[in-house]
Amino acid sequence: MVDDNKVIRQLIRVNLELEGFEVVTAADGAECLEAVHRVRPDVVTLDIVMPRLDGLRTAARLRADPRTRELPIAVVSGCDQLEVEAGRAAGVDAFVAKPFEPVELVRVVRRLAARRASERVGERLAGDSADDAEPAGSPVC
Repeated sequence: MVDDNKVIRQLIRVNLELEGFEVVTAADGAECLEAVHRVRPDVVTLDIVMPRLDGLRTAARLRADPRTRELPIAVVSGCDQLEVEAGRAAGVDAFVAKPFEPVELVRVVRRLAARRASERVGERLAGDSADDAEPAGSPVC
């Protein structure tokens, strides 16, 4: 879960944790990229406007990396038409407009996490060994 605003990070963290998600936070895209490889999350939520590395460039870097290419990404931001178009071009899977209803955020994260889990099952059934598989229940970043 990535947002430069500490209050928003805490709000999102609490809402997702109340629904049973393990949440790892980052204050910007650069921190996110470091954390993603360490914790291997099931879903990443990104704000757009952040210092050092914004959400759209972070999404593009996640998509460019073979290790994170399939990682579901949701943008939690103002979500005007330009942001949505730029987000789609960067590979963003879902958008939650600020101000958001916590139930909507949880719904989107749950849907993306379920999609990720089913993709992992499909990968295992296609022949990936269990030793190489990522553990179930990875956190949201």
